[in-house]
Amino acid sequence: MSAHHAIDTILLDLGGVLIDVDYHASARAFRALGFEEFDALYSQAKQDHLFDGFEIGALSPAQFRDRIRQLFRQDLTDREIDACWNAMLGSVPMERIDLIDRLKKRYQVLLLSNTNAIHVSAFTEMIRKENGIADFKGLFHGAYYSCEMGLRKPDAAAFHHVLEQHDAEAERTLFIDDSMQHVIGARAAGLHAQHLELAHENVRDLVKRLGLFA
Repeated sequence: MSAHHAIDTILLDLGGVLIDVDYHASARAFRALGFEEFDALYSQAKQDHLFDGFEIGALSPAQFRDRIRQLFRQDLTDREIDACWNAMLGSVPMERIDLIDRLKKRYQVLLLSNTNAIHVSAFTEMIRKENGIADFKGLFHGAYYSCEMGLRKPDAAAFHHVLEQHDAEAERTLFIDDSMQHVIGARAAGLHAQHLELAHENVRDLVKRLGLFA
């Protein structure tokens, strides 16, 4: 990215960028209960409409769980479904919390995540317990979840909605995400965007490589 001195807002993804995520862990957990088709139903890049709908809040947690039961087994409990669904969520290394604090000294730092109500409850509680942070959203100048907005990446409307809330200009905003389709969407919406390739580096190394600190 050239001219990053012109950047005044940084927009971060959550899963993979700040929270460690294993997208295959949920499939493994469901398979352990006998749901062999879960892999075909869910993948990071291309999702069944069930998951899309849940991510934009069109389905409630109860409706999502009922649909899983319809697809799989009627005797599954809410607790079993939530445990499998949340299995993909890892932890937030404290160095990434420190990174947010450091970036905030120089930039407006915002969060935009495609996520759902069950995951929000789970990672909010995990971060409270593991990181001692009671207000995760409060770490940012603004934090937005697709299930609360009714909008999701890579749609331009999701990016524009967030930026408008903070008088941020797309051409002065850098977006960081580990999903290439979201990076492409952000660029189409006029933002600068960097693809975080998790196989090669973490967000802290990327930020350092881009020279985003003085």
